[in-house]
Amino acid sequence: MESITVTTPLWRWQSATAPAAWYFLTIEGDAADAVRVAAMTGQWLDGRRGFGSARVEARIGDSIWKTSVFPHRESGGWLLPVKAAIRRAERLVEDEAVTVTVSL
Repeated sequence: MESITVTTPLWRWQSATAPAAWYFLTIEGDAADAVRVAAMTGQWLDGRRGFGSARVEARIGDSIWKTSVFPHRESGGWLLPVKAAIRRAERLVEDEAVTVTVSL
């Protein structure tokens, strides 16, 4: 299984009409290119999904979970959602640099 490791800030997105907020890490640059190639060639865990997403396994600290990365038009990279349980377990704070390993 191939892996990509990046360090990037945790950021929050909130809808103007809904009270909930979502937290993401943005995968950009060479790492994003590697994700794109793997997603296009079907090398990810389960291949491409809805919204152009790709299934991955992510690791931050001691926390490992299966999720999807989503194409991010603004940066040309990929968005990795980070759920509340992971943020709590790893004591992640908004705008803090986080190192994540994404496995293909």
